[in-house]
Amino acid sequence: MVSELRRDPTSGAWVAIASARSRRPSDFKIVHGEQKTGTCPFCPGNEHMTPPEVLALGREGQEPDVEGWQVRIVPNKFPAFSLDYEDSTDTDIPADGEYGLYVSTPAVGIHEVVVESPEHDSTLGEHSQKQMEDILFAIISRFRSLREDDRLRYLQAFKNWGREGGASLSHTHCQLIAIPIVPKVIQVELDYAKQYKDRTGKCLYCDTVEKEIEIGERVLEESQHFLAFCPYASKFPYEAWIVPKRHNQAFEEISRDELADLATMLHNVARMLELAFDDVPYNIVWHTAPWKGDFSAYYHWHLELIPRLARIAGFELGTGYYINPTAPEVAAAALRESVS
Repeated sequence: MVSELRRDPTSGAWVAIASARSRRPSDFKIVHGEQKTGTCPFCPGNEHMTPPEVLALGREGQEPDVEGWQVRIVPNKFPAFSLDYEDSTDTDIPADGEYGLYVSTPAVGIHEVVVESPEHDSTLGEHSQKQMEDILFAIISRFRSLREDDRLRYLQAFKNWGREGGASLSHTHCQLIAIPIVPKVIQVELDYAKQYKDRTGKCLYCDTVEKEIEIGERVLEESQHFLAFCPYASKFPYEAWIVPKRHNQAFEEISRDELADLATMLHNVARMLELAFDDVPYNIVWHTAPWKGDFSAYYHWHLELIPRLARIAGFELGTGYYINPTAPEVAAAALRESVS
């Protein structure tokens, strides 16, 4: 079989789909990290081991930082970004070249951990519907609260699972990092989405959803409000996206019905990965609109689920392009089979 170059319409990046190397789930050898022993700071009864919570759901009483919660959000104990600067009100980022060759600015921001469940060993594919809805509601609540801070421009929500996925603690959790700049990845997506809108008068992501439904072979699951599929130019084997059918620039603006639907969809896609592979390491990243500016005419939020089955090497590092050994059509079929 001949390899094929595919262009990602959302970023312009090229991906080599190496069909000759085509690999099904059983072909991947997953390296499992050693489980850390000792006391878990995220388990109930150990609330004193984390910084004071900023949000908790499920606890009947009003007393904070005690047991009884179902979802708990706390500041990261070792934050990559912080508001603890003498003058954190000045977060203007210097323009390229404005101050010479080397430019720096304080890493102003907020870094929080979303403890998804009091159950240490639970996973996204095992959480109940109610638990999934609580997790998403908690994340949305922080989006809505933090976007009121004028110092911040973007909130990156993400989940690391497994050693190869970058997780340092095994208790299931997500993370939130709010920063004063728009990430380059998001800016590229904004630019390509605007170009597509200017050229066609349509939303790039809405058209993608319609096209994937029409083709069908890359679709994992379709619901009333969302579509899950393996994208046409998948950079990684078994990569999956969840995209809302309703045009909407910001994750935090979803409706209650959409939240419940997304909880089901995210659970089901995670379950596909868990059944197809032996505890696959993965990342989930939220892509949503920045907080300053109006991108509603052309941008469309979405989730990207990225199994860590293949390591990037010299070609990817040197070119910024990727070699994917599993065509998304093959990946989608295998993931659908895992739950059939």
